[in-house]
Amino acid sequence: MATRLAKLAGHHVTGLDTGYFKDCGPAVKAETLPDVQIVRDVRDVTPHDLEDVDAVLHFAGLSNDPMGELNPILTQEINLGGTVRVAQAAKAAGVSRFVFASSCSLYGAAGGEAALNETAPLQPVSAYAVSKAEAEIALTEMADADFSPVFMRNATAYGVGPRPRFDLVVNNLIGWAYTAGRIMVMSDGTPWRPLVHIEDIAHAALCAAAAPRDSVHGQAFNIGAADANYQVRDIAGMVAQAFPHAELEITGQTGGDPRSYRVNFDKALTGLPGFTPQWTLERGVAESAAWVRAKGLADAAFDSRLFIRLKQLKHAMDAGLLDGELRAPAAA
Repeated sequence: MATRLAKLAGHHVTGLDTGYFKDCGPAVKAETLPDVQIVRDVRDVTPHDLEDVDAVLHFAGLSNDPMGELNPILTQEINLGGTVRVAQAAKAAGVSRFVFASSCSLYGAAGGEAALNETAPLQPVSAYAVSKAEAEIALTEMADADFSPVFMRNATAYGVGPRPRFDLVVNNLIGWAYTAGRIMVMSDGTPWRPLVHIEDIAHAALCAAAAPRDSVHGQAFNIGAADANYQVRDIAGMVAQAFPHAELEITGQTGGDPRSYRVNFDKALTGLPGFTPQWTLERGVAESAAWVRAKGLADAAFDSRLFIRLKQLKHAMDAGLLDGELRAPAAA
Protein backbone atom coordinates (compact mmCIF):
# COMPACT_ATOMS: atom_id res chain seq x y z
CA MET A 1 0.00 0.00 0.00
CA ALA A 2 2.78 2.46 0.92
CA THR A 3 4.63 1.48 -2.26
CA ARG A 4 1.67 2.33 -4.47
CA LEU A 5 1.10 5.70 -2.81
CA ALA A 6 4.81 6.54 -2.92
CA LYS A 7 5.03 5.73 -6.62
CA LEU A 8 1.93 7.80 -7.32
CA ALA A 9 3.67 10.69 -5.54
CA GLY A 10 6.65 10.34 -7.88
CA HIS A 11 9.10 8.63 -5.54
CA HIS A 12 11.51 5.89 -6.58
CA VAL A 13 10.81 2.96 -4.26
CA THR A 14 13.20 0.22 -3.19
CA GLY A 15 11.59 -2.67 -1.37
CA LEU A 16 13.47 -4.80 1.14
CA ASP A 17 11.74 -7.89 2.48
CA THR A 18 12.59 -11.46 3.40
CA GLY A 19 9.57 -12.82 1.50
CA TYR A 20 7.87 -14.88 4.20
CA PHE A 21 4.45 -14.06 2.76
CA LYS A 22 5.17 -13.46 -0.93
CA ASP A 23 2.98 -16.40 -1.97
CA CYS A 24 0.05 -15.48 0.28
CA GLY A 25 -3.11 -14.04 -1.18
CA PRO A 26 -3.81 -13.07 -4.80
CA ALA A 27 -1.17 -11.97 -7.30
CA VAL A 28 0.17 -8.50 -6.56
CA LYS A 29 -0.52 -5.86 -9.21
CA ALA A 30 2.42 -4.13 -10.89
CA GLU A 31 1.57 -0.71 -9.45
CA THR A 32 2.01 -2.06 -5.92
CA LEU A 33 5.48 -3.46 -6.62
CA PRO A 34 8.60 -1.42 -5.80
CA ASP A 35 10.89 -0.18 -8.57
CA VAL A 36 13.69 -2.30 -7.11
CA GLN A 37 13.27 -5.30 -4.82
CA ILE A 38 15.94 -6.53 -2.41
CA VAL A 39 15.30 -9.93 -0.83
CA ARG A 40 16.95 -9.68 2.57
CA ASP A 41 16.26 -10.48 6.22
CA VAL A 42 16.30 -7.34 8.37
CA ARG A 43 18.87 -9.09 10.55
CA ASP A 44 21.28 -9.04 7.59
CA VAL A 45 20.83 -5.54 6.16
CA THR A 46 24.01 -3.62 5.29
CA PRO A 47 24.70 0.04 4.48
CA HIS A 48 25.18 -0.98 0.85
CA ASP A 49 21.51 -1.99 0.68
CA LEU A 50 20.50 1.57 1.59
CA GLU A 51 22.81 3.62 -0.59
CA ASP A 52 21.16 6.65 -2.26
CA VAL A 53 18.09 6.31 -0.04
CA ASP A 54 16.57 9.48 1.42
CA ALA A 55 14.12 7.89 3.87
CA VAL A 56 13.49 4.44 5.28
CA LEU A 57 9.92 3.36 6.07
CA HIS A 58 10.47 0.45 8.44
CA PHE A 59 7.40 -1.80 8.58
CA ALA A 60 9.20 -5.15 8.87
CA GLY A 61 8.75 -7.40 11.88
CA LEU A 62 6.85 -10.31 13.36
CA SER A 63 3.42 -8.76 13.47
CA ASN A 64 0.59 -9.03 16.00
CA ASP A 65 0.41 -10.87 19.26
CA PRO A 66 -0.02 -14.55 18.24
CA MET A 67 3.00 -14.37 15.94
CA GLY A 68 4.96 -12.58 18.63
CA GLU A 69 4.23 -15.32 21.13
CA LEU A 70 5.39 -18.02 18.67
CA ASN A 71 8.88 -17.33 19.94
CA PRO A 72 9.28 -14.26 22.21
CA ILE A 73 13.09 -14.42 21.98
CA LEU A 74 12.91 -14.45 18.18
CA THR A 75 10.42 -11.58 18.31
CA GLN A 76 13.00 -9.53 20.20
CA GLU A 77 15.74 -10.56 17.77
CA ILE A 78 13.74 -9.50 14.70
CA ASN A 79 11.54 -6.65 15.94
CA LEU A 80 14.15 -5.02 18.16
CA GLY A 81 17.50 -6.34 16.93
CA GLY A 82 16.46 -6.22 13.28
CA THR A 83 15.12 -2.68 13.65
CA VAL A 84 18.37 -1.50 15.23
CA ARG A 85 20.34 -3.27 12.50
CA VAL A 86 18.40 -1.49 9.75
CA ALA A 87 18.70 1.85 11.55
CA GLN A 88 22.45 1.44 11.98
CA ALA A 89 22.80 0.59 8.29
CA ALA A 90 20.65 3.58 7.36
CA LYS A 91 22.69 5.91 9.52
CA ALA A 92 25.95 4.61 8.05
CA ALA A 93 24.55 5.06 4.52
CA GLY A 94 23.63 8.68 5.24
CA VAL A 95 19.84 8.19 5.38
CA SER A 96 18.44 11.19 7.21
CA ARG A 97 14.84 10.11 7.97
CA PHE A 98 13.80 6.82 9.59
CA VAL A 99 10.05 6.25 9.91
CA PHE A 100 9.34 3.40 12.32
CA ALA A 101 6.03 1.56 12.31
CA SER A 102 5.36 1.24 16.02
CA SER A 103 2.01 0.40 17.59
CA CYS A 104 -0.74 1.66 19.88
CA SER A 105 -0.47 -1.73 21.59
CA LEU A 106 2.28 -0.07 23.63
CA TYR A 107 -0.57 1.24 25.79
CA GLY A 108 -2.06 -2.24 26.06
CA ALA A 109 -2.90 -2.54 29.75
CA ALA A 110 -3.98 1.06 30.24
CA GLY A 111 -7.71 0.44 30.59
CA GLY A 112 -10.00 3.25 31.70
CA GLU A 113 -12.11 5.59 29.64
CA ALA A 114 -9.59 8.36 28.96
CA ALA A 115 -8.12 8.52 25.46
CA LEU A 116 -4.33 8.28 25.70
CA ASN A 117 -1.99 10.69 23.98
CA GLU A 118 1.67 10.14 23.17
CA THR A 119 2.82 11.12 26.68
CA ALA A 120 0.89 8.27 28.34
CA PRO A 121 2.97 5.61 30.12
CA LEU A 122 3.69 2.50 28.09
CA GLN A 123 2.22 -0.73 29.48
CA PRO A 124 2.78 -3.44 26.85
CA VAL A 125 1.36 -6.88 27.65
CA SER A 126 2.75 -8.97 24.77
CA ALA A 127 6.15 -9.82 23.31
CA TYR A 128 5.21 -7.87 20.19
CA ALA A 129 4.33 -4.70 22.10
CA VAL A 130 7.43 -4.97 24.31
CA SER A 131 9.62 -5.22 21.22
CA LYS A 132 8.05 -2.09 19.75
CA ALA A 133 8.50 -0.12 22.97
CA GLU A 134 12.15 -1.11 23.27
CA ALA A 135 12.77 -0.31 19.59
CA GLU A 136 11.44 3.21 20.11
CA ILE A 137 13.89 3.68 22.98
CA ALA A 138 16.82 2.35 20.94
CA LEU A 139 16.02 4.57 17.97
CA THR A 140 15.67 7.61 20.21
CA GLU A 141 19.18 6.99 21.51
CA MET A 142 20.47 6.91 17.92
CA ALA A 143 18.92 10.25 16.95
CA ASP A 144 21.31 13.10 16.18
CA ALA A 145 21.73 16.06 13.85
CA ASP A 146 21.98 13.79 10.80
CA PHE A 147 19.59 10.95 11.71
CA SER A 148 15.96 11.73 12.43
CA PRO A 149 13.67 8.91 13.60
CA VAL A 150 9.87 9.27 13.70
CA PHE A 151 7.54 6.84 15.49
CA MET A 152 4.15 5.94 14.04
CA ARG A 153 2.07 4.35 16.78
CA ASN A 154 -0.46 2.77 14.47
CA ALA A 155 -3.88 1.73 15.68
CA THR A 156 -5.08 -1.79 14.82
CA ALA A 157 -5.16 -2.09 11.05
CA TYR A 158 -8.07 -3.14 8.86
CA GLY A 159 -8.86 -3.01 5.16
CA VAL A 160 -7.95 -4.73 1.90
CA GLY A 161 -4.32 -4.60 0.82
CA PRO A 162 -2.30 -6.35 -1.88
CA ARG A 163 -2.00 -9.40 0.39
CA PRO A 164 -5.04 -9.25 2.69
CA ARG A 165 -4.87 -10.55 6.24
CA PHE A 166 -7.69 -12.04 8.26
CA ASP A 167 -5.88 -12.32 11.58
CA LEU A 168 -6.83 -8.83 12.78
CA VAL A 169 -10.09 -8.05 14.51
CA VAL A 170 -12.17 -6.28 11.82
CA ASN A 171 -11.13 -8.45 8.89
CA ASN A 172 -11.38 -11.59 11.02
CA LEU A 173 -14.97 -10.89 12.02
CA ILE A 174 -15.83 -10.15 8.37
CA GLY A 175 -14.27 -13.41 7.23
CA TRP A 176 -16.27 -15.46 9.73
CA ALA A 177 -19.47 -13.58 8.95
CA TYR A 178 -19.17 -14.37 5.24
CA THR A 179 -17.83 -17.92 5.35
CA ALA A 180 -19.62 -19.30 8.41
CA GLY A 181 -22.59 -17.01 8.81
CA ARG A 182 -21.47 -16.37 12.36
CA ILE A 183 -19.88 -13.45 14.16
CA MET A 184 -18.51 -14.69 17.45
CA VAL A 185 -16.81 -12.48 20.05
CA MET A 186 -15.11 -14.63 22.66
CA SER A 187 -14.59 -11.80 25.16
CA ASP A 188 -17.40 -9.88 26.82
CA GLY A 189 -17.15 -7.32 24.03
CA THR A 190 -16.24 -4.39 26.28
CA PRO A 191 -12.51 -3.91 25.47
CA TRP A 192 -11.65 -0.80 23.49
CA ARG A 193 -9.67 -0.91 20.26
CA PRO A 194 -8.34 2.02 18.25
CA LEU A 195 -8.61 1.26 14.52
CA VAL A 196 -7.05 2.62 11.33
CA HIS A 197 -7.31 1.68 7.67
CA ILE A 198 -4.10 0.43 6.06
CA GLU A 199 -4.24 3.16 3.40
CA ASP A 200 -4.28 5.83 6.10
CA ILE A 201 -1.24 4.15 7.70
CA ALA A 202 0.58 4.29 4.36
CA HIS A 203 -0.40 7.92 3.87
CA ALA A 204 0.84 8.83 7.35
CA ALA A 205 4.17 7.10 6.70
CA LEU A 206 4.75 9.15 3.55
CA CYS A 207 3.84 12.35 5.39
CA ALA A 208 6.30 11.46 8.16
CA ALA A 209 9.02 10.78 5.61
CA ALA A 210 8.58 14.13 3.87
CA ALA A 211 7.85 16.34 6.88
CA PRO A 212 10.25 19.12 7.94
CA ARG A 213 12.67 17.85 10.56
CA ASP A 214 11.48 20.30 13.23
CA SER A 215 7.92 18.97 12.87
CA VAL A 216 8.64 15.30 13.56
CA HIS A 217 12.20 14.67 14.78
CA GLY A 218 12.25 12.07 17.55
CA GLN A 219 8.51 12.28 18.02
CA ALA A 220 5.75 9.68 18.32
CA PHE A 221 2.39 10.06 16.61
CA ASN A 222 -0.71 7.99 17.30
CA ILE A 223 -2.02 7.16 13.81
CA GLY A 224 -5.76 6.95 13.24
CA ALA A 225 -8.82 9.00 12.41
CA ALA A 226 -10.58 11.20 14.96
CA ASP A 227 -12.79 9.21 17.35
CA ALA A 228 -11.61 5.92 15.81
CA ASN A 229 -11.95 4.05 19.12
CA TYR A 230 -14.46 1.24 19.27
CA GLN A 231 -15.51 -1.42 21.72
CA VAL A 232 -15.23 -4.88 20.23
CA ARG A 233 -18.98 -5.45 20.53
CA ASP A 234 -19.60 -2.32 18.43
CA ILE A 235 -17.16 -3.52 15.76
CA ALA A 236 -19.02 -6.83 15.67
CA GLY A 237 -22.33 -4.98 15.39
CA MET A 238 -21.08 -3.00 12.41
CA VAL A 239 -19.95 -6.21 10.70
CA ALA A 240 -23.38 -7.70 11.43
CA GLN A 241 -24.99 -4.81 9.57
CA ALA A 242 -22.91 -5.69 6.49
CA PHE A 243 -23.90 -9.37 6.83
CA PRO A 244 -27.51 -9.27 8.10
CA HIS A 245 -27.92 -13.05 7.78
CA ALA A 246 -24.94 -13.77 10.04
CA GLU A 247 -25.60 -14.68 13.67
CA LEU A 248 -23.91 -12.38 16.18
CA GLU A 249 -22.90 -13.96 19.49
CA ILE A 250 -20.88 -12.35 22.28
CA THR A 251 -19.95 -15.32 24.43
CA GLY A 252 -18.01 -13.68 27.26
CA GLN A 253 -16.02 -16.91 27.41
CA THR A 254 -12.69 -15.20 27.92
CA GLY A 255 -14.07 -12.37 30.05
CA GLY A 256 -12.56 -8.93 29.72
CA ASP A 257 -9.40 -8.64 27.60
CA PRO A 258 -6.57 -6.78 29.43
CA ARG A 259 -5.64 -5.15 26.12
CA SER A 260 -8.19 -2.39 26.37
CA TYR A 261 -7.25 1.16 25.54
CA ARG A 262 -8.54 4.29 23.84
CA VAL A 263 -6.18 6.55 21.93
CA ASN A 264 -6.13 10.27 21.21
CA PHE A 265 -5.11 11.04 17.62
CA ASP A 266 -5.06 14.84 17.83
CA LYS A 267 -1.28 15.18 17.51
CA ALA A 268 -1.11 13.43 14.14
CA LEU A 269 -4.26 15.12 12.89
CA THR A 270 -2.96 18.59 13.70
CA GLY A 271 0.83 18.22 13.78
CA LEU A 272 1.81 15.72 11.08
CA PRO A 273 2.07 17.85 7.93
CA GLY A 274 -0.25 16.68 5.16
CA PHE A 275 -1.90 13.84 7.07
CA THR A 276 -5.67 13.67 6.70
CA PRO A 277 -7.28 10.24 7.22
CA GLN A 278 -9.64 9.27 4.41
CA TRP A 279 -11.31 6.16 5.80
CA THR A 280 -14.10 5.51 8.29
CA LEU A 281 -14.73 2.09 9.80
CA GLU A 282 -18.10 1.92 8.04
CA ARG A 283 -16.43 2.44 4.67
CA GLY A 284 -13.68 -0.04 5.51
CA VAL A 285 -16.15 -2.75 6.53
CA ALA A 286 -18.04 -2.20 3.28
CA GLU A 287 -14.78 -2.47 1.31
CA SER A 288 -13.75 -5.75 2.96
CA ALA A 289 -17.27 -7.18 2.71
CA ALA A 290 -17.32 -6.43 -1.01
CA TRP A 291 -13.89 -8.05 -1.41
CA VAL A 292 -14.81 -11.35 0.26
CA ARG A 293 -18.05 -11.51 -1.73
CA ALA A 294 -16.29 -10.76 -5.02
CA LYS A 295 -13.68 -13.44 -4.32
CA GLY A 296 -16.28 -15.96 -3.14
CA LEU A 297 -13.96 -16.61 -0.23
CA ALA A 298 -14.35 -20.14 1.08
CA ASP A 299 -14.00 -20.89 4.76
CA ALA A 300 -11.09 -23.25 4.11
CA ALA A 301 -9.17 -20.44 2.38
CA PHE A 302 -10.15 -17.71 4.80
CA ASP A 303 -8.81 -19.61 7.80
CA SER A 304 -5.70 -20.88 5.99
CA ARG A 305 -2.08 -19.83 5.79
CA LEU A 306 -2.92 -17.66 2.78
CA PHE A 307 -4.49 -15.08 5.08
CA ILE A 308 -3.28 -16.00 8.59
CA ARG A 309 0.34 -14.97 9.08
CA LEU A 310 1.12 -17.32 11.99
CA LYS A 311 -0.13 -20.31 9.99
CA GLN A 312 2.08 -19.36 7.04
CA LEU A 313 5.18 -19.25 9.25
CA LYS A 314 4.34 -22.62 10.82
CA HIS A 315 3.75 -24.08 7.35
CA ALA A 316 7.12 -22.84 6.13
CA MET A 317 8.84 -24.31 9.17
CA ASP A 318 7.04 -27.66 8.87
CA ALA A 319 7.91 -27.82 5.17
CA GLY A 320 11.57 -27.12 5.87
CA LEU A 321 11.48 -23.80 4.04
CA LEU A 322 12.41 -21.98 7.26
CA ASP A 323 14.38 -23.21 10.25
CA GLY A 324 13.73 -22.51 13.92
CA GLU A 325 15.28 -19.06 13.54
CA LEU A 326 12.93 -18.23 10.66
CA ARG A 327 15.78 -18.35 8.18
CA ALA A 328 16.00 -20.37 4.98
CA PRO A 329 18.22 -23.39 5.63
CA ALA A 330 21.64 -23.21 4.01
CA ALA A 331 21.96 -25.15 0.76
CA ALA A 332 23.69 -28.49 1.15
